Parts: sequence; structure tokens; C-alpha cells
Amino acid sequence: MSAAETLELVAAVTEPSRRQLLDMLLEQGESTATAMAEELPLTRQAVTKHLTVLKRAGLVEARKSGREVRYRLDVERLDQATRSLGELATTWDRRLLRMKKIAEGEATARGRRPPRASPPGS
Repeated sequence: MSAAETLELVAAVTEPSRRQLLDMLLEQGESTATAMAEELPLTRQAVTKHLTVLKRAGLVEARKSGREVRYRLDVERLDQATRSLGELATTWDRRLLRMKKIAEGEATARGRRPPRASPPGS
């Protein structure tokens, strides 16, 4: 996956309303923007805009059914996205660990004790 695709994917899934839409489609299989808006504190127009972002990221497919547009997840793409986001998280974990080691090394070189790391979640 290219850097641009990864950025688009991250932007698509980090917005809470879009994650709610993905969850709904995962549960329901297929739905319309109108039906999803009825279950969320969003207008149909807002739902449609969020679905457009998800479609552009390749996570959602749309098909016209009469006057309605029905949306469903692209499960294969969602699996690929999950793997890509996991790889991204691993990359950032390594980068942050390197930064921590550099900071600790500089603190030690200056004769100071390195700061203690906070426990996760604090």
C-alpha cells in the first residue's frame, strides 16, 4: 500500500462517525444512507459524505438499487486495511522506541538520569 493510500485509509477510519458506519455495515451487511442516519445522530447528508470518504478509501462499495444507493463493506479491503494499520502501528512503535533510546542516551551523557516512563494508559 502506498503512503498516499495509507494516509487516506487512516483519515477514513480515525473519524468516530465513520467507524460507527463501518460497524453498522459489518452488522447489517448492507444499508442505505437514510437507514443509517435514522440510527445515528447524523443527517442523511452527513452519512452520505462519510460513506463517500469510506468509498474513496476502498472500504465501502455502493450500488444503485432503483432510487436508492445501497452500501456494503468490502471485507477483503477491510482485512487489508487492518493489516496495513497494524504494520503502521508497529513502525511507529519502533520509531518511538528509537526516540526514547536517543533521549535516554543524551540524558545519560549529560549526567542526568533519564525520565521514568509512565505506565501505559496513564
